[in-house]
Amino acid sequence: MENLYCLRCNRELEAGRKSVAMYMFAQTVGIRPRQKSAAQRICFCPQCSVSLAMGPPPEGALNVAAWNMIRELVGSDPALNQAAWENLRGVVGLLPATGTDGVPRRASGEGYFEF
Repeated sequence: MENLYCLRCNRELEAGRKSVAMYMFAQTVGIRPRQKSAAQRICFCPQCSVSLAMGPPPEGALNVAAWNMIRELVGSDPALNQAAWENLRGVVGLLPATGTDGVPRRASGEGYFEF
């Protein structure tokens, strides 16, 4: 079994883990003999799936068609949203509470918030 990666963030998707897979192939219509390309599996992790569905539509007809499919999946069942939140909780536990480099920050009047 080959390793799968999220197309958007390149995070490795372990076999059996929650993700969204899209299969894409091309086929001739009205032409004999009919020709068909090999199917390509495109995967997205739950976080990227939800993020893509909630964002603005991408440019390009093929991208918009894929975006509409992802939006339909994300909106049809809360399981994908739940999986995204579960994965984000795991990521948050790995981050230091004081900043990305673990160094405590002092308050300053620079006009931004640190999360």
